[in-house]
Amino acid sequence: MQEIKIEKAKILKEKPDFSKLGFGKYFTDHMFMMEFNSEEGWHNARIVPFDYIPIHPASTVLHYGAEIFEGLKAYKTEDGFAMFRPMENIKRMNSSAERLCLPALPEEFTLKALTELITLEKDWIPNLPGTSLYIRPFMFGNDESLGVHTVKNSTFVIILSPVGSYYAEGLNPVKICIESEDVRAVRGGTGYAKCGGNYAASLRAGQRASEKGYSQVLWLDGVERKYIEEVGAMNVMFKINGEIVTPMLTGSVLPGITRKSALEILKDWGYKVSEKLISVDDLISACENGTLEEAWGTGTAAVISPIGHLFYKGKDYTVCNNQIGELTQKLYDELTGIQWGTAEDKRGWTYKVKA
Repeated sequence: MQEIKIEKAKILKEKPDFSKLGFGKYFTDHMFMMEFNSEEGWHNARIVPFDYIPIHPASTVLHYGAEIFEGLKAYKTEDGFAMFRPMENIKRMNSSAERLCLPALPEEFTLKALTELITLEKDWIPNLPGTSLYIRPFMFGNDESLGVHTVKNSTFVIILSPVGSYYAEGLNPVKICIESEDVRAVRGGTGYAKCGGNYAASLRAGQRASEKGYSQVLWLDGVERKYIEEVGAMNVMFKINGEIVTPMLTGSVLPGITRKSALEILKDWGYKVSEKLISVDDLISACENGTLEEAWGTGTAAVISPIGHLFYKGKDYTVCNNQIGELTQKLYDELTGIQWGTAEDKRGWTYKVKA
């Protein structure tokens, strides 16, 4: 395992008001970087002052979208900090890397890099309710030549940002627009990978939804445009007639770590949980006949986000009286309790570091 060199910033930033963070607006004093080439492998691991990244105008990422990223969080504890299931994020990043022909990360070393960077920046971890330190690892190809080919040179970076709620609504129910025209991904494509192109493809529909007063888009499958897949920034779950149903992972849906955790908790609580194809017609029927009891999104940024309205083909459907459902609240409390250390971590999900 190579050594991580540390160059400390000469001038430290003034920290923001942790009660007014928003999401992704502020960045810490340092970042982690290392490079890959086909001769040396991963090398030059270092923590450096946060700054712009020089990039060649012909760089692979700019022309062919060779880029992947992850998102996870660190939480303040009494004697240091804890990350929530970080190895799951590292493994998923390597799955994304394989799909986009980028180099795999050494898993244990990547965990070490995360730990050392956050330890250096521990004073940036906010301790107010609902806040955390968001961690954004990303990798991009930077071959300095044009032409579509397998990437031979890559850069890996980790940046940190103290954050509050992802949605302006906080834990209040959000309004979701079901998209029936654009598609986000198809099976066999990059839908299961966490890469920038998937999100860029979602922006047009997201803008249309925003103009109608909706927070996010709920995507349908890209072939039949019939089956529910995921919301733009999170996976989605429904409580229908007491059963928890969520779209199955078919290759076009991101395998969310919060999704995985929520399903494990719900099964432990004794709920019937089904991962299956859910048609939009069946979902709308459940809205109309009252069997759709609750709906929520799951993701690192928002953790659990209750859904209060669904819009489809010109009609708005209210879910759970536009209130936070009992199970939605319970699931949010359980997950955030584990993350913030106020609930027992029976499953060993938190990675605790004394700093």
